[in-house]
Parts: sequence; structure tokens; C-alpha cells
Amino acid sequence: MEAIVFDLGGVLLNLDFARLEKSFTDAGVKNFKDFFGLGHADSIFKDYEVGRISDKEFVKGIVELSGGVLNEQTAVAAWNSILLDFPKERVDLLAALSRKYRIFLYSNTNAIHYEHFAAEFKAQYGRTLNSCFEKAYYSHEIGYRKPEPAGYEYITRDAGLDPKNLLFIDDAEVNVLGARAVGWNAYWLKPGEAITDGFLNP
Repeated sequence: MEAIVFDLGGVLLNLDFARLEKSFTDAGVKNFKDFFGLGHADSIFKDYEVGRISDKEFVKGIVELSGGVLNEQTAVAAWNSILLDFPKERVDLLAALSRKYRIFLYSNTNAIHYEHFAAEFKAQYGRTLNSCFEKAYYSHEIGYRKPEPAGYEYITRDAGLDPKNLLFIDDAEVNVLGARAVGWNAYWLKPGEAITDGFLNP
């Protein structure tokens, strides 16, 4: 194995979906599950994750989907509430692994979340999140999101990777299956598992 490609949320960065729901419901969005389950909403989220719409267009869409219950400020605050912390032991593991392997990141994310978690990481560790990797690939920047084959293929070409000599780690089974479909070796990090459990050897 020559390279390891990490997912971000749920693998390196802790997320809290219950907190996200509570933030929206506390702000007055009572039909949270319908709100996020609508085809229209789904389209907005996916479009935003691949950079097809701007921050302003996305926030406006969230406000509209909430029926005007949210304003721009409360929409952004609620949206970011899902993001928690980067445990030190995971960051230390990345540093140790980088001495032996080429280390990359591939995340389905968006500009508002990126700005928030990047700032939180720098405040906690005094350096940028991207400095932990040879290169970080964010869906809103590259225009592809997991599990689309094109995203994995783009990274393979751009980074000069050999699919047979890499390991991809993601906490979403659908993304792992998508990676395997294009020839990547991939590990599904199941609920309750952590990358620090010992299956990665620095």
C-alpha cells in the first residue's frame, strides 16, 4: 500500500446529526425530516456540494424551504451545528501515517462548512487542515461528489495513484461501494469504529 485516502466527516471530524436536527427545530423548523427529505431540498444540497450554486443561493434556498422561519444568519448557524471537533488522536495518527504513506482527503462538503471546520482546526492546532495531507479534495471545489465514479477517477489521475496500492476509508457504505466499483481498495468504517482502533499501522 502506497497511499491512504480519508473521508472527513465521521472519520476525522466528528459530526452530530441530532444536533443539526435540534438546531433547525429550535429555530422554528418543525418539519425537519420533511424539510431535508424533499426532492427540492435534496437537489439544493447536492448542487451546493458540487459548487453549482453559490453560498448566497444556497442560504436563500434554505430560508425559502423553511417557509421564511429562518433568516440568513440562523440558517447558517443551524447548518454549521452538525460540525463538532477533530480528536487529537486522529490528527496524531495522520501525522504518523504521513511518514510512511501518501495521505489524501476526499470529502463531500460545501463552502460554508469548509470555512467553519477549517477555522476550527486552525484554532485548535495552529496550522491548516490541508497541511495534514499531500492534497485535499473537496467536492465543492472539484465538482464531483461521492459516490459518483468520476470523482474517484479524477483523484486517481490528478494524484497519480494506483488503485491497487491505495486504501480509501469512509463511514458511508455507499461511498465505499462506489470506490470499489472503480477499482479502489476501500474500507467501510462502521458505526462505533474509529481509525485509531489499530487497523492502520503507522
